[in-house]
Amino acid sequence: MIFLSLLRKGLKPNEEIFYYLSNNEEVDFIIKKGRKITTLIQSCFDLSDYQTKERETKALIRASKELDCTHLLIITSNEEGEELIKDKKIKYIPAWKWLLDTE
Repeated sequence: MIFLSLLRKGLKPNEEIFYYLSNNEEVDFIIKKGRKITTLIQSCFDLSDYQTKERETKALIRASKELDCTHLLIITSNEEGEELIKDKKIKYIPAWKWLLDTE
């Protein structure tokens, strides 16, 4: 659903979508414009389990450091807010709200 919505929202000129895997940690979607990584996106239905949240945020933070990207987003079923983890700000947004966002 997230991938199809990214395509429907339309990529800007020179933007591409990728999947990222490093040390068995994955990031679901990477938005790249030219040579610069602009956004890292994780999608996770439920983050209430500590291990799930740890896995998702750890991968996002590692990729953020490796790819020099600060726009970090986790799309969930219902969580909303922001959290600072290891000097990285992660934004949580419910899928319904993200789907309605036109940007």
